[in-house]
Amino acid sequence: MMVILKWERVSKRRRIGARQRSYGYHLIELMVVVAVIAILSSIAYPSYQHYILKSHRDQAKADLVEIAQFAERFRTVNNTYAGFPATNPITQSPRQGTASYLLVFVGDATRTAFTVSAVPQGTQQNDKCGTLFINQAGIKTNSQGELSECW
Repeated sequence: MMVILKWERVSKRRRIGARQRSYGYHLIELMVVVAVIAILSSIAYPSYQHYILKSHRDQAKADLVEIAQFAERFRTVNNTYAGFPATNPITQSPRQGTASYLLVFVGDATRTAFTVSAVPQGTQQNDKCGTLFINQAGIKTNSQGELSECW
């Protein structure tokens, strides 16, 4: 017994119930994508903000140490810290653009000791460490938060 199969091309009109090819996206697919992006953004944005605060704090710490070094060089030449604030080249951190920290040099009455502070400005005031300090002995402190996390 022999079976003959006939190959026949079926036109679109003859396919009843066949699903037509869809182009583009459905609204539900787009809503799922928007929801996923919103969830990822809500996780990433706070982490990004924390990174920005920390990087500005790290720059301020480097600037504090640099000012302390300038002051020590000034004292080596002049045998006093008197007159140093006038020659201090760094007054804000970062040096260009909007200041995240104001850098303040304060000498004591005897002009044999000093403290340099970095006072947070703008959004940097939300940083957990507050104002950062360094003195002539190299002792580093901060106004709030754990010293080990801030320095």
